[in-house]
Amino acid sequence: MSAAADVNAAAGTGAGQGADPSASAAHGKGTGGSGRRRRGRGRAPSLAQRETRAALFFLAPDAIGLLVFVAIPMALSVVLGFFWIDGFGNFQFIGIDNYVRMVKDPQFWNSARVTLLYLVVLVPLIYVVGLGLALLVQQKFPAVGVIRSALFLPYVISIVVVAMVWQFMLTDRTGVIASLLSIVGLDGISFLGDPKFALGTVIAVTVWLQMGYYMIIFLAGLQDIPGELYEAARIDGANAWQRLRRITLPLLAPTSFFVLLTSMVAVVTGGLDMIFVLTSGGPANSTSLLIFFIYQQAFLFGDLGYAAAVGSVLVAFLLLFSGAMFLLTRGGRFSHDD
Repeated sequence: MSAAADVNAAAGTGAGQGADPSASAAHGKGTGGSGRRRRGRGRAPSLAQRETRAALFFLAPDAIGLLVFVAIPMALSVVLGFFWIDGFGNFQFIGIDNYVRMVKDPQFWNSARVTLLYLVVLVPLIYVVGLGLALLVQQKFPAVGVIRSALFLPYVISIVVVAMVWQFMLTDRTGVIASLLSIVGLDGISFLGDPKFALGTVIAVTVWLQMGYYMIIFLAGLQDIPGELYEAARIDGANAWQRLRRITLPLLAPTSFFVLLTSMVAVVTGGLDMIFVLTSGGPANSTSLLIFFIYQQAFLFGDLGYAAAVGSVLVAFLLLFSGAMFLLTRGGRFSHDD
């Protein structure tokens, strides 16, 4: 019985090996094909692909916002600068007449001079005051958190409210500051009514308003500097000025670049509400910034085409200046980043 079973098993095996080799090959091909298809379907994206998709996802809202609210209005401003527009639906193509008029307009050049002076004085002041406050509140002492909040508080208040409060304090003869100065014998100073003091007063109020914001930015940059560097410098005998010059300022270079660039753009394109409430461009146009000049042309005189032309020149200046800063710093990178 067992011998017969062995014979049958041997016969079945032999039949299985020699009877259908093509079927085995086909089965093998089918298995390999389905495996490749499974591998193709289940292939996961690489890390670089996932990071690219995440970056696009996070950048998309800002990119759409910049396109809708910045790029398209800038392009429209350039186009409108070649038209005469009265604001009531009447317009006419006049070529470069608005730009020729701009070159001959003394009010435009006065506003450009005031804006340049405002920029040259205000941006360094914002930088120095912001950095100084950050170095001060970086120290550990009682109530430092309260002091930081108090310094940042003006930035979150409406600019119109801030300007109205300062206008009340700076009122001639009856204002708080005028009353205090009269105690020490300094009578008759008109901070907002005298062309010699008006622009300086606006700059001082703007610094007070902006200093908390830039203090926070510098404070974040200071906290990224390793404390070991300062400890090593103290051991080597470096004093406070040498630590500031050799460690703090070089390692704060990217933060400084950001502060200078953003404050410059904010100074040139902002300030309209502050000027409007405090001085309305006066006295004698001593505080008439270009942004206020554009507002006057567009909404007081109804000359939208000329306002668009001046706005185009202002934007072109900002783009050229920002591009030069990026070229000089290689896109905000500095030597120690290499």
